[in-house]
Amino acid sequence: MMQSVDNGSVVAESLAKVPPPADPVVQLQGVSIDNLTEQEVIDKIASGINLGSGGCVVTVNLDHMRRCHYDPSYLELVKEAELVVADGMPLVWATRLQNTPLPERVAGSSLSLSLAHRLAEDGRTLFLLGGNDGVAEEAGRELTKRFAGLKIVGSYCPPFGFENDRNELDQITRVLKSAQPDVVYVALGSPKQERLIQILRHELPQTWWLGVGISLSFVTGDVSRAPEWVQRLGLEWGYRLIQEPTRLWRRYLVEGLPFFARMMATSLRRRWRIFN
Repeated sequence: MMQSVDNGSVVAESLAKVPPPADPVVQLQGVSIDNLTEQEVIDKIASGINLGSGGCVVTVNLDHMRRCHYDPSYLELVKEAELVVADGMPLVWATRLQNTPLPERVAGSSLSLSLAHRLAEDGRTLFLLGGNDGVAEEAGRELTKRFAGLKIVGSYCPPFGFENDRNELDQITRVLKSAQPDVVYVALGSPKQERLIQILRHELPQTWWLGVGISLSFVTGDVSRAPEWVQRLGLEWGYRLIQEPTRLWRRYLVEGLPFFARMMATSLRRRWRIFN
């Protein structure tokens, strides 16, 4: 004799076994970070381009987080971005410690390559803005070699002090409006690149903007990036420090390490509150 089955109970039991969806945003030190993989970021940008909707991507690392903590105006810039992702293993570790783990690090230097690949596949256009003199142009040539079909519609390296020159800002705007790119990589370092994006994005509302820091110099080979195993261990900062000790020692050792310690302590306290 067959036993009757309570379909309602079976469905309820099955649903109970399904883990709840991950929060779309993870809070870390007062900064909202999108809970996305690198591929998901690329898909969102590609979808936005197809819909004619632009946006800004900020890849926050430990230095960005520290700036957000001490500079409210910079925090507001980050809040205005459509996508904010974690460019740094310390941030991923901190979210794991507080039991709200991000899926992976989304480094601007990696994203700039994988996104260029997707733009080539989709027949979209890219503009390179910033970098040292001649670097953007050379990076454009290198990217088109790597990704067949990529359309580089221009490059421009503004002179030192451009941010205080109204004529130069107008020139940058004219060049970009003439090119009408789908995506712009802005390689000026933080916070200069984020502040420039805030000015320019309203002039080209259908364009996506990505601050890439020194990434164009990685593309050209002028600056070497850490090996993958170093990146996985979260020690890329040490590799960069060896390359540019005079410029980076204060950022990494005097400012970065103490802030990292405080960030991890805060995440630990948050985890303790959640479980108690």
